[in-house]
Amino acid sequence: MINIENIVDKSGILLTKNAIESGITKHRLYNYITEKNFEKVAHGIYALPEIWEDELYILSLRCPQGVLSHDEALYFHGLIDREPMQRTITIYTGYGTGRLVADGIKVFTVKKDLLNLGKEYVTTCHGHEIPMYNLERTICDLIRSKSRFEIQDFQTALRTYVTRSNKNLNRLMEYAVVFHVDKKIREYMEVML
Repeated sequence: MINIENIVDKSGILLTKNAIESGITKHRLYNYITEKNFEKVAHGIYALPEIWEDELYILSLRCPQGVLSHDEALYFHGLIDREPMQRTITIYTGYGTGRLVADGIKVFTVKKDLLNLGKEYVTTCHGHEIPMYNLERTICDLIRSKSRFEIQDFQTALRTYVTRSNKNLNRLMEYAVVFHVDKKIREYMEVML
């Protein structure tokens, strides 16, 4: 018989999906959850009460096909200094986002073949690896969604990107062409560089 403790990850998270795939019955799983005082943190995701909740990691578990983006990526990459009020994720068009939106998560959608463009894995402050867009994809998303950002954050992010030593303008323009924002990005870069 499979031991449920082996399915709890090192950070104290238990996924219903993993338990069911391992052959553990729902009855046995829910008894274990109750007995060990696990807390439900999202649909199908339970955490030990003593752990610090890593919201970004939990969001990536809830939506494993998604990539943290926009406000989340701007903040993580240090392009804005204000932590986002809402978690932000990008997923492919057609993915059921109703539950995410109902939970207050800002969801962006793209064609499935563009979802992984610029995706990288970063480590949260709690030590979890999560998918997030790199600097250049984040700048393209910023330009594409300009109306959804405060003008101050928009300008700060662009100015900060331009001063970064790790910026990759060639990659930025490659992505810009794919997302049809190359003309806009050239205009901004000509003014700022």
